[in-house]
Amino acid sequence: MNDSVQSLNAEAIRHAAKGEFSDAISCLKCAIQMEQENYILWLNLGITYRDAGKPDLALSALEKALDLNPEDITTLETLAIISLNTGDIQSAYNYCLTAIQLDQTNAHLWNTTGVIYFNNSEYDKACEAFETAVMIDPYYYDALFNLRDTYEELGNKIGMEECIKRMKEIEKRGGNAPCMTRHL
Repeated sequence: MNDSVQSLNAEAIRHAAKGEFSDAISCLKCAIQMEQENYILWLNLGITYRDAGKPDLALSALEKALDLNPEDITTLETLAIISLNTGDIQSAYNYCLTAIQLDQTNAHLWNTTGVIYFNNSEYDKACEAFETAVMIDPYYYDALFNLRDTYEELGNKIGMEECIKRMKEIEKRGGNAPCMTRHL
């Protein structure tokens, strides 16, 4: 990125952090006019649209980012979450599957995949995905939360109690930092 594109991107991030989404979007659009093939700018525009409550525009910007860099895990995961939140379950699953093929050790991707299965009442598949997320990151609170609920749906009381125990340990350590992919 050249200096003016970098400064516009940085300014956009500052605006977005303050909730000034229109200003952030303006900065990113100006930067994109200078560097139309910069996937990071498109990614940031998509995230800003998402945060501004404009999922359709977010998806469009993120798809452009993905066209420019088809192996970017952040773009794929963000597309999966927005697709899930807008009810496009198949696209969400496809984005997760693609991302997992690129990085099988990403606990967040496995958690998001589990959320997709859970929301489709495919509890056995959800269980496998959440268990994988917890195997990768034993302190991933949201995955434990989701796994607990999945065990409850499956009638696995022992597994449910183990999740509760681990969640309490994380809470005692101050490590509860929920993310946005708990089941809906």
